[in-house]
Amino acid sequence: MSYTYEYPHPAVTADICIFSIREGTLKVLLIQRLIEPFKDSWAIPGGFIKMDEDLVVGAARELEEETGVAGVPLEQLGAYGAPDRDPRERVITVAFMALVPSDQMVLAAATDAADAQWFDMDDLPSLAFDHDKILADARARLADKVTNRVTETAKSAFQFLPQKFTLAQAQAVFETLKGEPLDKRNFRKWIAANWDLVDLKEKTSGGRHRPAALYSVDF
Repeated sequence: MSYTYEYPHPAVTADICIFSIREGTLKVLLIQRLIEPFKDSWAIPGGFIKMDEDLVVGAARELEEETGVAGVPLEQLGAYGAPDRDPRERVITVAFMALVPSDQMVLAAATDAADAQWFDMDDLPSLAFDHDKILADARARLADKVTNRVTETAKSAFQFLPQKFTLAQAQAVFETLKGEPLDKRNFRKWIAANWDLVDLKEKTSGGRHRPAALYSVDF
């Protein structure tokens, strides 16, 4: 299939913000660029969309090619099109995001990525292109989603809890995703109002603190 245009047109890329919680800290997956521009710099995984490729399909392909991560459900975040965002040519990118458990992921840098690593969101390296802006927007969207809107992203937060958990453990996870402390009383009202918590009639034992009630969640 050939294309002919009477006017200049931009290229389109997809960039993917993958968040996870590791050791109680919010992390983001970054790749180290193998080629110019921004060779050796860290960046969000992504790349050019093929002419016959759906956006989310291209995003998933680029994510797997650059990091080895596959099968991750992606949500569209937004489009970024500042004329000077890419020194090679006029490039518009469509950004995606996801929150996933990372304990079973095996990272493997490939194609134009020299390395792929998890980075603490509070201690990021200098990023290529306008990826600092994209990542900041994704972080803000994540914080809003996990506590203010009951969505699949909020639901996925429970993946970071044991099968039997205390309300304090649940609050710690949501605080990590939100990026700020949450009022204990309001959080417990919110979680009980929006999720089918099952009181297991069991309590924690063996710790320094008072025994706490254990719950599970029924989706």
